[in-house]
Amino acid sequence: MSDALTLSAETRERAGKGASRALRREGRVPAVVYGGKQEPLAIHVEEKELVRQLGTGHFSNSIVMVEVGKEKIRTLPKDVAFHPVSDRPLHVDFMRLAKDAKVDVAIPVVFANEEASPGLKRGGVLNVVRHELDLVCEADKIPDEIAIDVTGLDVGDSIHISHVKLPAGSESAITDRDFTIATIVAPSALKKTEGAAAAEGEEAETEETEEGGE
Repeated sequence: MSDALTLSAETRERAGKGASRALRREGRVPAVVYGGKQEPLAIHVEEKELVRQLGTGHFSNSIVMVEVGKEKIRTLPKDVAFHPVSDRPLHVDFMRLAKDAKVDVAIPVVFANEEASPGLKRGGVLNVVRHELDLVCEADKIPDEIAIDVTGLDVGDSIHISHVKLPAGSESAITDRDFTIATIVAPSALKKTEGAAAAEGEEAETEETEEGGE
């Protein structure tokens, strides 16, 4: 799991679009902390630091300690709104986390030992159906990624969620089906080769039958 991030914040005294635009002109981003059976807390954070943390690639799956004055609030980022043209962050939602909280997160998938897959060594292609897995995780055990070993897999083999050993504290959010994560498919060149071989085999069988009938 990634180390917890820390983000300094200040409370917002005024709400509304006008106040939010004024904050953005000052290099601040409006935000809100909600949940935990408490009233929502309107805050604003430094845009430059927020952009830096977004650039880590794991902001949405990290615990973020929001520091407001002397108070530290344990949160999980739930939504970041971006400007449609400039891509600047416009607003952030943070969810308060209780000590024993479980959270729904989307965790990226990576594949290991591709050189040990007979199918890939033959020129097969790893067709990734799901680049992320929807998991329910203990808040202090959110994994950075889920590594899937493709050792021994051949063309035509599929990887389902039942084949994946999830880390302790994590479970699939989808429980009603054994969904596919990836398959190893034959490239078009290999398909053509196999198709030609099959055709040759059929021709040979036909010739043998005809010769036998003479």
